Amino acid sequence: MPWLGLEGHDAVVERFRRALERGRLAGTYLFVGPAGIGKRSFALRLAQTLLCGVRPEAAMNPCGACPACQQVVAQTHPDLLLVSKPPDKATIPLELLIGPPEKRTREGLCHSLALASFMGGRKVAIIDDADDLNIEGANSLLKTLEEPPPRTTIILIGTSLEKQLPTIRSRSQVISFRPLAPAVLERLVLEQNLAAEPEAAAHLARHCEGSLARAAELADAELWKFRGELLRRLADRPLPALTIARAVNEFVEAAGKEAAAKRVRARTVIGFAAEFYRAMLRIGAGAMVGDDRDLAAVVAAAAKDTSLDVDRASEQLDRTLEALEHVDRNAHLVTVIECWLDDLARIASARRVAV
Repeated sequence: MPWLGLEGHDAVVERFRRALERGRLAGTYLFVGPAGIGKRSFALRLAQTLLCGVRPEAAMNPCGACPACQQVVAQTHPDLLLVSKPPDKATIPLELLIGPPEKRTREGLCHSLALASFMGGRKVAIIDDADDLNIEGANSLLKTLEEPPPRTTIILIGTSLEKQLPTIRSRSQVISFRPLAPAVLERLVLEQNLAAEPEAAAHLARHCEGSLARAAELADAELWKFRGELLRRLADRPLPALTIARAVNEFVEAAGKEAAAKRVRARTVIGFAAEFYRAMLRIGAGAMVGDDRDLAAVVAAAAKDTSLDVDRASEQLDRTLEALEHVDRNAHLVTVIECWLDDLARIASARRVAV
């Protein structure tokens, strides 16, 4: 049975259960794993476990009804401190961690953690978007992470160890979260009405990389229609960079007025291109593309109609992954898309000199 309704992370639940039974809860944890698989939900449920005013924390079964539990759910508990990157920022602002310049070290997360617990029990801090800590922000946390105040638990949430600074990794106990299993995802997709039929749910589960949030992003028929058009264009020679850029920018703009929605769509579309070039590399290595019939058909036709150059496909994949990084860093989307496609066309048309 899922822990507090949270699917797919039983091994992590058991790890914390043993730690609490032995009184060995660490001061600082780093949760890593793909986005949208439940790391933040787990952190909040753990906070409810640690702050529940009725049941012992070692039971890993908060009552859910006491004022403390209800405040955690509402994210208003005075001993639950939450920090995340604002939507309009590329990194977590330093003032959220150590206060604004005029009140440096007298406000912010580190100052709040140093104060006595309001309810007389534990304090829990959750730093979401830890991938977006810059060097200055990470350095401001080092002392607090290394020696948290007594009865304080700090949880940083990121997507991979590679995106965390060494100084953060060395001061944290790492907890790895696995992508959700396809069977779990298919059931959740149906339960949340992201797909109407089991076949559609299975299709989303195959493409969402174990992430329910990703499945929600992909549950859009227009997105898949655009994907088919994009894949076919990427296979064209010469690569029509200007035409693709215009189409991508229009599709991204149609996501709505919110910059965050446009950025999500841009990341998804560029991700489709990354899938294309990965598939080209698999074909070049003599491997199968997989069970994605649409992608397999386009890649097979492209490999047959053109001279497949593995080095060129690898360079195009690298440039596509670089474009994804620029999207994540809040770079100007139109510029990112146009420069990316211009570079893909340049790489596609470059002559290879025999040596």
